[in-house]
Amino acid sequence: MPTKKQLIERAFKLKRSHAYRRAYADADFLSRDELRPVRLQLELLKPELYLADHNVTDTVVVFGSARTGDKPELRDRILELQKLAKRKPRDAGLKKRLASVRLLINSAKYYDEARNFGRIVSENTLAGRKLFVVTGGGPGIMEAANRGAYEAGAKTIGLNITLPSEQAPNPYVSPEFCFRFHYFAVRKMHFVMRAKALVAFPGGFGTMDELFEVLTLVQTGKKRRLPIILMGREYWDDVINFANMAKWGYIAKEDMKLFHYAETGREAWDIIKGFYKKHPLGPVVCAVPQSKVSLTIDR
Repeated sequence: MPTKKQLIERAFKLKRSHAYRRAYADADFLSRDELRPVRLQLELLKPELYLADHNVTDTVVVFGSARTGDKPELRDRILELQKLAKRKPRDAGLKKRLASVRLLINSAKYYDEARNFGRIVSENTLAGRKLFVVTGGGPGIMEAANRGAYEAGAKTIGLNITLPSEQAPNPYVSPEFCFRFHYFAVRKMHFVMRAKALVAFPGGFGTMDELFEVLTLVQTGKKRRLPIILMGREYWDDVINFANMAKWGYIAKEDMKLFHYAETGREAWDIIKGFYKKHPLGPVVCAVPQSKVSLTIDR
């Protein structure tokens, strides 16, 4: 028979065992493959409740390259890489990075326009409704749009994603709206659920992925029509030949009307305003915690 001391020690160990942990507080349990449906639900629900608590119902989404920066930042990066290249003249990787940044300095204008657009959206309303700028929360174009909203004194949203090489949130995202996702699919849902407009600046695979996701949702009627604006026609015409997609019959000619081109933040905002003059905003749907009453307010 165990002694009283041994029983007390055993009871203490039991309280520290994995099995004894509350299920919702057991990270190892929640990380199991079988719990993926639960993790998906939690990742969808957490931002939903946070945004509902702050009455965020209407957003403008800004996509674009994380590599874009403003001119001073890019120039500093070039100088730094030049110094490194002098110390390591045979480093082929450094030479490639330097050439890449030199190319990107031509796109600094897009950083300025994204910043300007974020400010314009935050200083205006649509039919009396406040719009929140939402981005992927990272650097580059995302930072610029969040920065413009921040400089206008507005709250702004960042939907960050966990990546193999960690991407930290940019400092202009509002703390209460700085979300971190594991699942790209759930993150995309939060981009689109409240979106009243989408503005896509030049970017790479991630920008293309997000843009074509929204184009497909609108084309197939899964998402209500909204203004989709491609910033910098020179880039988009060079990279994607939408007209040839229609020529080959893979999209309809009418699908070319799903998006617009713009060159400045002001022009993009004018397109959004013009769209909603023809297609008035629907009622405000207030998603609230289940403990409260869900309601629809007509405006």
